[in-house]
Amino acid sequence: MDDTATLFISIGLSEQKVKETLKNAALTATLKSAIVQARNVSGATEVDKVTGTLLYSLASRLKDSKRLAFLAENIAQRKISTEQQLAAALDFVKNHLQDPLNESDFNEACGVGVVITPEQIEDAVESVIKKHKEQLEKERYHFNMGLLMGDVRSALKWADGKVLKNEVDMQVLHLLGPKTEADLEKKSKPQKNKAENEVKMKKEEVVLNGEATAVEGKSLLEQLRGEALKFHKPGENYKTEGYVVTPNTMNLLKKHMERFGGQMRTRFPPEPNGILHIGHAKAINFNFGYAKANNGICFLRYDDTNPEKEEEKYFTAIKDMVEWLGYTPYAVTHASDNFQQLYDLALDLIRRGHAYVCHQKGEELKGHNTPPSPWRDRPIEESLVLFKRMKKGMFAEGEITLRMKTVMEDGKLDPVAYRIKYTPHHRTGDEWCIYPTYDYTHCLCDSIENITHSLCTKEFQARDWDDPRLFTLTALRRRGFPPEAINNFCARVGVTVSQTTTEPHLLEACVRDVLNETGPRAMAVLEPLKVTIVNLPEGSNSEVRVPDFPANEAKGSHTVPFKSTIFIEQSDFREVMEKGYKRLTPEQPVGLRHAGYVISVKKVIKDAQGKVVELEVSCCSSNTAEKPKAFIHWVSQPLVCEVRIYERLFLHKHPEDPAEVPNGFLSDINPNSMQVITSALVDTSVKGAKVLDKFQFERVGYFCLDPDSTADKLVFNRTVTLKEDPGKI
Repeated sequence: MDDTATLFISIGLSEQKVKETLKNAALTATLKSAIVQARNVSGATEVDKVTGTLLYSLASRLKDSKRLAFLAENIAQRKISTEQQLAAALDFVKNHLQDPLNESDFNEACGVGVVITPEQIEDAVESVIKKHKEQLEKERYHFNMGLLMGDVRSALKWADGKVLKNEVDMQVLHLLGPKTEADLEKKSKPQKNKAENEVKMKKEEVVLNGEATAVEGKSLLEQLRGEALKFHKPGENYKTEGYVVTPNTMNLLKKHMERFGGQMRTRFPPEPNGILHIGHAKAINFNFGYAKANNGICFLRYDDTNPEKEEEKYFTAIKDMVEWLGYTPYAVTHASDNFQQLYDLALDLIRRGHAYVCHQKGEELKGHNTPPSPWRDRPIEESLVLFKRMKKGMFAEGEITLRMKTVMEDGKLDPVAYRIKYTPHHRTGDEWCIYPTYDYTHCLCDSIENITHSLCTKEFQARDWDDPRLFTLTALRRRGFPPEAINNFCARVGVTVSQTTTEPHLLEACVRDVLNETGPRAMAVLEPLKVTIVNLPEGSNSEVRVPDFPANEAKGSHTVPFKSTIFIEQSDFREVMEKGYKRLTPEQPVGLRHAGYVISVKKVIKDAQGKVVELEVSCCSSNTAEKPKAFIHWVSQPLVCEVRIYERLFLHKHPEDPAEVPNGFLSDINPNSMQVITSALVDTSVKGAKVLDKFQFERVGYFCLDPDSTADKLVFNRTVTLKEDPGKI
């Protein structure tokens, strides 16, 4: 074990933690400096574990190394002795950049010198217990003890948390006595009735371009306003994690504030090389919604730096999807708007020694432990000449690149800033043969557009299809997912800075919530069985009125024909009665939804193979008949249509995981992911439907009219089932 590892173990780090730390060269150097500084101040050769833990926390969280010695000294002298004090100290130095620091203000902000006596802790806890005594005695140990800790912490900000917790536990025990069996039982949640739940569902609203959309719990805008408390305010960028402060930073921020007056400015920056998918919807909601929630603006900026993959249809489709979700960009911009300025800035980077021209090939940069470029330290003038020659087209593609110098740690490579591509650009034609990379372009365009909050997500992958089995936005729109449902889904998933995986059933639940309120009812039969009503006079032509929304008939209705020949689902009839089966059998009548009739089987007609092909039944009024066990849907004089039923595209939940699918995701495609029914029947109320119109086919599911529809034949996609399928993966 080397000296550095031994040093880190001496302050209380575990061997595993030491191994992780040594992988990070910058953290290793900072921690060593902090330990040396602490030893120098204390005069001791060893650092105790409490001090060591604080030093490690300091080294891993401090961004401005010039404050390292000062903070390490305060830790060594026990002026900062808790994590809470350290957090306050880090916040103070981040917000006070001037030299020297005002130590009096620092001490006050960090609780330096504040002594909390046991008597103070006892009195504070006693006061809080008294405040909540009535509720404590009522709920006993089911009471939320966090409330007690919160109140005590507010009264004694700098007290040791463990000491506070021990005192709270002791006084609660003294008041309530030991836990009983009832105290140990899990507290049951109060059950809310359906009406209350529906009220809760409709309580909050997301407002998109003036239109309200109901969501469950906190609205998206409320969440995003809440996130504003965590993020920096415009003009306070320098306070964020990892922000590099230069001598000109404060001057630039001041000019920005004078120009825009604290306006919140975000951007949605997709690459126009594919179709947006469900992950992009979160990014769209996050960027546009965050700006809207804080009275700001959001740009739609195309990151069009790769002419090989960009096409006009992607530019158009992306804008369409943003507007479909309910957002209007403040302005539509392009990275290519800034090509000349980006080139000039690259020249400036080279002149300052921060970029160089490199001849390493792409294949040389792949794999692990890739060596640094042998051209990293080439003369500045040489790189300038070569870069200008790159621009003039004097090298082949892949022969040479411009790379930016970065901190060489954790196996990082110097990122490429410019590469050669002899491909005409969608907007600039043949003007350029060198194009900037995303790594180089993205942050600079943010600066050029005066973006205050660069909110990034990790879902950007090219998906150039609208197959309804996919999760591209165009695919989801084609399948019938309403934009409100996607926005509500983004709200329910919530705002997080970590990469997350969300089950599709949550998105489908959001779809059902919206379509239940917006999808008018119709009746459709996917697997028809002919039924002839023998006691309904042949040629009689009555109509039945069907409400578009049975829960609210004031929202309208439509009529459908009802004749002696109707069609029902094959699954709604069984020749042999089975226990628990409530629909039509020779011994069991069934009601017809909306028709006002109950039918009973008189004759079962079969084909040569013994398959049931028709039923003859009699009918009577539902007002006079005994109430049937079930009512089924039906169609009469229907339209023949095509229906496409979609299931999961892959058989396993993680098809990309070799442990689940050893032969790769292509081997895991579900052969039954799409079922096409070519002779389904639907009532005539849908005859005038337009592409993407949505319906609830009663007892079947939610459906959307597909673009493949023609005047002769309608095609419907099943959007989602009426209820979640518990058998889904």
